[in-house]
Amino acid sequence: MPGENLTRAEAIERASVVTAVESYAIALDLTTGPTTFASTTTIRFAAVEGGSTFLDLVAPAVRSVTLNGRELDPAAVFADSRIRLDGLAAQNEVTVVADCAYTNTGEGLHRFVDPVDGEVYLYTQFEVPDARRVFATFEQPDLKSAFQLTVTAPARWEVVSNQPTPVPTPATAVEGDEDAATWTFGATPRISTYLVALVAGPYAVVRDELTSADGRTIPLGVFCRRSLSQYMDADYVFETTRRGFEFYEKTFEYPYPFDKYDQLFVPEYNMGAMENPGCVTFTEAYVFRGQVPDGRRERRVVTILHELAHMWFGDLVTMKWWNDLWLNESFAEFASTLATAEATEWEGAWTTFTASEKTWAYRQDQLPSTHPIVAPINDLEDVFVNFDGITYAKGASVLKQLVAWVGREEFLKGLAAYFRKHEWSNTELRDLLVELEATSGRDLEAWSAAWLETAGVNTLRPEITVDESGTITGFAVLQSAPADHPTIRPHRLGIGFYDTDGSGAVVRTHQVVVDVDGERTEIAELVGRERPGLVLLNDADLAYAKVRLDADSLAFAVANLSKIADSLARGVIWGSAWDAVRDGETPASSFVDLVLNNVLAETESTTVTMVLAQLATASSVYADPARRAAQTERVADGLWELAREARPGSDLQLQLVRAFATVAATQEHGTALRGLLDGSSPLEGLQVDTDLRWDLLQGLVAVGLADDAEIDAQLEDDDTASGRQAAARVRASKPTTAGKEAAFASIVDDGSAPNAIIRATAAGFRRVADPAVLAPLVQRYVDALLPIWESRTYQMSEELIEGLYPAPVASAGLRDAVAGWLEAHADAAPALRRLVVESLADTERALRAQEVDAAAATA
Repeated sequence: MPGENLTRAEAIERASVVTAVESYAIALDLTTGPTTFASTTTIRFAAVEGGSTFLDLVAPAVRSVTLNGRELDPAAVFADSRIRLDGLAAQNEVTVVADCAYTNTGEGLHRFVDPVDGEVYLYTQFEVPDARRVFATFEQPDLKSAFQLTVTAPARWEVVSNQPTPVPTPATAVEGDEDAATWTFGATPRISTYLVALVAGPYAVVRDELTSADGRTIPLGVFCRRSLSQYMDADYVFETTRRGFEFYEKTFEYPYPFDKYDQLFVPEYNMGAMENPGCVTFTEAYVFRGQVPDGRRERRVVTILHELAHMWFGDLVTMKWWNDLWLNESFAEFASTLATAEATEWEGAWTTFTASEKTWAYRQDQLPSTHPIVAPINDLEDVFVNFDGITYAKGASVLKQLVAWVGREEFLKGLAAYFRKHEWSNTELRDLLVELEATSGRDLEAWSAAWLETAGVNTLRPEITVDESGTITGFAVLQSAPADHPTIRPHRLGIGFYDTDGSGAVVRTHQVVVDVDGERTEIAELVGRERPGLVLLNDADLAYAKVRLDADSLAFAVANLSKIADSLARGVIWGSAWDAVRDGETPASSFVDLVLNNVLAETESTTVTMVLAQLATASSVYADPARRAAQTERVADGLWELAREARPGSDLQLQLVRAFATVAATQEHGTALRGLLDGSSPLEGLQVDTDLRWDLLQGLVAVGLADDAEIDAQLEDDDTASGRQAAARVRASKPTTAGKEAAFASIVDDGSAPNAIIRATAAGFRRVADPAVLAPLVQRYVDALLPIWESRTYQMSEELIEGLYPAPVASAGLRDAVAGWLEAHADAAPALRRLVVESLADTERALRAQEVDAAAATA
């Protein structure tokens, strides 16, 4: 982002000059046309007298800048993304009048036109540095302030911000023939700039309220586009929210800190959600217009509770700089899983956490770009790439370990003290550790150094000896670390013994919770016990570590995985099996066997989703290239047979059909898909709704059995935002190099596509039955890297660079082309290089896995 970066050193220097930001008064006029809006910002702040500083602003035009009554020349003081302010007084007032631009990238103030009815919908997304796209600002988290918004918009719209919505007053501005009105919101409490929010448009709304722990009435609202309102289950969202409020207010010993709580489901959103205080925005993919896997419904609950947790973690108490971003995200991720498991019907949330978050964390922590949880963040570009599996999933996993280490009650008491002590201010890591040490009595410096300030994941293996009678004579846990991140850490973990009971189920017969430290830890309390069929390290998944099974336990697990009663134990075993494939310890073909033989008995929806995705990777990317086509065909055949065996109308049936559509590779597979799509050969209980029709059609297009005419016909029946995105995905799935080139060009050569179409097109681009059709685009991809980075925002660059990486090719040619680009562009932006390095690492891992799979085939 040329001219739009901000370094930590600059932020520290600015905070030393700007000693307090007292208030913002922001006036926005949304009736000035479809491309720009009028923005007027007045900031009152204290500063070092005589000092100089700058404001942040990204805008096509600055009309005027007034500092303490002095008119400054915009042409002289505004450049790139900064407005220079010299000759400061002890108390200052600056007013900036600008024309700011709407976006279609999900950054700043996003503008969307609903294809169903032509209505305009707006929403803001400011994290990390995009408040400056809407108003002039000191864009760094430690310069908190009170924000007062005044908004002029069409009178029939809903206009929502952080504070309760006032009654609008008539305004003179008009948009076409529409009457306009002005909403004047009250000032917020002291919050960071990235948390200011505005959502505006003819949203449908359902309202409710709850009573906070301190007796206040908290208004609630659920919003979505009118054309989606028939699908919005607001009552369920309200019920989940109530449960979250009750759980968090009791657990954190601190009442909800804000005045109302609106949740708004908005179009073309880049993330799952954003924790704007009192004005939380969500992807409208959480408005389910058809059947979705149960895991998707559970994920919505976790996301609702994640954002609610942020009202305390991040909004009430905010990190001082982005190196402590994890203080927001890891805690919200941990807290939301805890709340989901203990305050909602999704009691298996920790199994979901094992399947999804930990899988994400382990992958991220083994990339060359891995970093400590407390990451070195030198500038804004560093922040963007650190919204990753370390900041969210590893951090939350380590917090689960910390709770086991210090004790749950002590941990929560420390958090409560932390909130009370640091309310409305900014903190660093040490501020939290002080409170946890006080309540637990433990010195956490060494723990922090090992877990929060170093990178990498350890591997734990059991070493078991038994005598002739099967009695354990020796039991040790061996710990290793990768050479490039050699830290050996302390772990508190469970060790479970499992055997078959009288009914044929596999159940836990014994468990110990032990502390493991060093490269070898003897577990004396297990000596003398009879060896069970399965010994499971990290039973209950307390620890953050890859685990391996000893040979006898592995054989037992493979034979009996579907019979293990405990879903969390199954989750740990599924994860261990996948790690072993990724690490080149077992061949991909063995994982294919494990999934096809056991997934039909898996009861946890998210676990099914994850293992089916891993199955596709194992068969199409990690498989021996000489056997890849046969392996993919075998997997598709197996999934189809399992779908036919699954309970009619079940979550598992739906997931198996969807997975089959994503790997279908032959004419016979196409025939099965066609039978589902046209109803000539249905599956009992399977509801083929609009979204599933798109998935089935994508499978048909990918095997060459459907064309543009059929895509156009389906789009005519579903000419909605979701339908247009699905059509872009399906069109990009054509099984020819020409089709892939057209998809690539549509979002790279043409910069007008909105974020949601870019994502959908990239997903279709990667869908191939034969990876050879993508191979000719490898050079096209590497040639486009620098032009993309130099012409797009960070968010869109990331979408394109990651989304269009031709990973299915998984060849030495792809590896060499990408490595060659990195060698030739050693001076490219670090954030760009990181995106490319991570993709290259995945390809290198795939090549190692292919070698292992090929060797197993000839053994």
